[in-house]
Amino acid sequence: MAIIIVAVLLMSVYFPYKYRHSNKDAEYKPNWEHSTKIEVIVWAVPCLIILALGWITYETSHSLDPRREIDSDKTPLTIQVVSMNWKWLFIYPEQQIATVNEVAFPADRPVEFLVTSDTTMNSFFIPQLGSQIYAMAGMENRVNLMATEEGVYRGMSANYSGFGFANMHFKAHAVSESGFDEWVNKVKLSEQVLNDTSYDALTANAKEQIKKYHPVTYYSSVDPLRFKDIIEKHSGAQNGL
Repeated sequence: MAIIIVAVLLMSVYFPYKYRHSNKDAEYKPNWEHSTKIEVIVWAVPCLIILALGWITYETSHSLDPRREIDSDKTPLTIQVVSMNWKWLFIYPEQQIATVNEVAFPADRPVEFLVTSDTTMNSFFIPQLGSQIYAMAGMENRVNLMATEEGVYRGMSANYSGFGFANMHFKAHAVSESGFDEWVNKVKLSEQVLNDTSYDALTANAKEQIKKYHPVTYYSSVDPLRFKDIIEKHSGAQNGL
């Protein structure tokens, strides 16, 4: 914009000064009506600015795409995320464990979050790490994030979804590789397993769960098809639709 604004400001001073009444040497052209040079400048400059802004927008839109994989020499960790009333369920398909309202992953290692919802639409968001992504029933969304420093990050829902929305927060722990292995082993020591019965308990009494924050819960094992079944339940695939 400075290309235009600065030029206009300079001309707003130059033209009144040059064509002032007392300047008898100013060239007077009462029949002037066209200048190819002026037309080229007037149209070329805005067009070049639009092309430059368009290219920058195109580049940044793709570079900041939340689905774009993060360049790293480490294999990404896959975590499946399910938005529920009024909590977050995290499933680790490779480690075959699951947690509620707590997620952990190694620092300096890309994490691919596969996100869906078992209820109304929500938004999965860890503000200090990057992009939010919507969780929608019957659909799988993806976001790639990576913590460059170890620490505890605040996770939340960025989409108002009802009276229990205020309780939809969790802690994301970025730890060392050894610390992540220790955390996985701690979860595997839990006596609870995520089967049909325990999952139904998570989805039951939603009205009662509005009133309080669901405590962090560990499940030492989980059905490897649980995430797929949740998506298909809402997409109609289980009913042959």
